[in-house]
Amino acid sequence: MNQPARRYTSEIRDEQARRTRRTIVTAAHDLFLAQGYAATTIDAVAQAAHVSRRTVFNSVGGKATLLKLALDWALVGDDEPVPMADRPAVKAIQAEPDPRKALALWVQMVTEVAARVTPIAEVITAAADAEQLIADGDRDRMFGATAFVGHLASLNGLAPGLTRQHAADMCWAIMDTHLYRCLVIQRGWSATDYTQWLATGLAATLLREP
Repeated sequence: MNQPARRYTSEIRDEQARRTRRTIVTAAHDLFLAQGYAATTIDAVAQAAHVSRRTVFNSVGGKATLLKLALDWALVGDDEPVPMADRPAVKAIQAEPDPRKALALWVQMVTEVAARVTPIAEVITAAADAEQLIADGDRDRMFGATAFVGHLASLNGLAPGLTRQHAADMCWAIMDTHLYRCLVIQRGWSATDYTQWLATGLAATLLREP
């Protein structure tokens, strides 16, 4: 077999493995939402994904790994191996020179992420052994909030007297899904209303007067 043929065969195997992995994680995600983390078994995931128990472990891993991947894929919206920092939405925010437009883009992104993440976040909150996953999420949100506030500061966009740390703390709290769950899921706000309210409130709090 020549080199191009080997490469083609390897690419086919890689894509098949990725499809299997995607099917398994999707099945686990749906089961976690339907019956919770504790009640979801590897056998149930295997059955839902139409694979063997061994394939679940070999392709993905145990329940903790399944839960983490379900969260990670919800955060970015797919299973592409591209970090959030390299996603188009983040790149657009970083490229925006107007602080108010950058904030509007950030709020839109935060709302879209919350819509995807809130269901699985509730599963994680209720899971007995998800403390590390929760701690990692808190840390990652602070990293993202700090980076965003740094961008606003570089544009001289922060309100006078507002420290970067306080601004990052506010953005970190907003990025948690609790507020979205309260207003959109429990109180029935539309995503548009939520986004507009968030953008208006944060602009008044974070940004320098135009």
